[in-house]
Amino acid sequence: MHFDIVIVGGGAGGLELAAKLGRKLGPRLGRERVLLVDRAVFHIWKPTLHEVAAGTLDAHQEGLSYTVLARRNHFSFALGELSALDTERRLITLGETRDERGEVLVPTRTVSFTRLVLAMGSGSNSFGTPGADNAYVLEHASDAQRFHAKLLAAFARASFSAEKTLAVAIVGGGATGVELSAELIEAHNELLEGLGSEQRFRLDIALVEAGDRILAGLPPQISAQARLALERKNVRVLTGTRVTEVQRDRLVTTAGEIPASIIVWAAGIKAADANRGFGLETNRINQFVVNDRLETSVSGIYALGDCAACKWEGDKLVPARAQAAHQQADYLTAVLLAALNEGRVDAPFVYRDFGSLVSLGENKGIGNLMGGLSGRNFFVEGLIAKWMYMSLHLMHHRAILGIGKTAVLALARLLQQRVSGRLKLH
Repeated sequence: MHFDIVIVGGGAGGLELAAKLGRKLGPRLGRERVLLVDRAVFHIWKPTLHEVAAGTLDAHQEGLSYTVLARRNHFSFALGELSALDTERRLITLGETRDERGEVLVPTRTVSFTRLVLAMGSGSNSFGTPGADNAYVLEHASDAQRFHAKLLAAFARASFSAEKTLAVAIVGGGATGVELSAELIEAHNELLEGLGSEQRFRLDIALVEAGDRILAGLPPQISAQARLALERKNVRVLTGTRVTEVQRDRLVTTAGEIPASIIVWAAGIKAADANRGFGLETNRINQFVVNDRLETSVSGIYALGDCAACKWEGDKLVPARAQAAHQQADYLTAVLLAALNEGRVDAPFVYRDFGSLVSLGENKGIGNLMGGLSGRNFFVEGLIAKWMYMSLHLMHHRAILGIGKTAVLALARLLQQRVSGRLKLH
């Protein structure tokens, strides 16, 4: 099996790239020339995983089938995970896929390519902390669903316990940790509305950050506002606190022990260890080193998104954000289409930071928008910031579904939310 362009990873960047290429090439050529590979059968926008984990977003309603997306956007799809890369023979190997009982669903396969794009994302960085595997992570849809199942069981247990308390500890004060804290508060509040007074319980959340402030990659004003908002929701925010060990029922930190029934690790970024074995140059956190045209150390093999180390403004790297993957997908669309026509795009990739938005629960958010023509930056908060945050999600859907289908989907989800409420007890 051969394809001119193979894209490994169906996250925000990889899926948008496949959809744009497929639509540009058309129904026949797109399916013949473009292949998207992913380990899952459906796509969920990664910035919403904390909502799936908390139960305020239904994964079955939010998930989009890769097969359906491939048909609508004129590319081919293969279920699998990259297990080997032969850069000389231009060949990838996809490992076998097994079901929950361990039976083989899809056997090992090989696919040859002319050009390859690696868009496999990244995960959390445990920094070698002992016992880190005792914590939940939110790297894939399956992680969020597994956490949600644990959360529902913990809610039920707490409501009938003598202590009437559930303790949750979240390691990492980045966007995931902050947004998960807020969504858990929302889920708890929704649940309490349906419980009798004798079953109500308190939710204690501790957010632990090793740095001197949460949301360290954003302006200090946003960090301060986010901390204030969380503390008003009774979240215990501990900054300058390093986790030295993760036990099954507690965190051991430099500020003492923090008991917790549920622990989530949302600190740091690190790409998969397997990336070091593919014959490409990688950095200390296993990202593929790329040049200013997003090309790796091997010609014709590109990387985008969280798994790519792309220089930006001196020694800094392009941040691991959805907006970066979106811009890189746009750039590689032009590069790869030109290459298919034996042409070339001479302009390098240039990342533009349009600012950041953080969700702090229903109808609340904060963020900064980078200045455009005026050169000034803007600080936004409250309902406006929340709506702008939601618009980013819709922009991603527009890129893979089109304007019409995105509008219908947004309306359907709004009506579904009003009828069934925000908390999904699935």
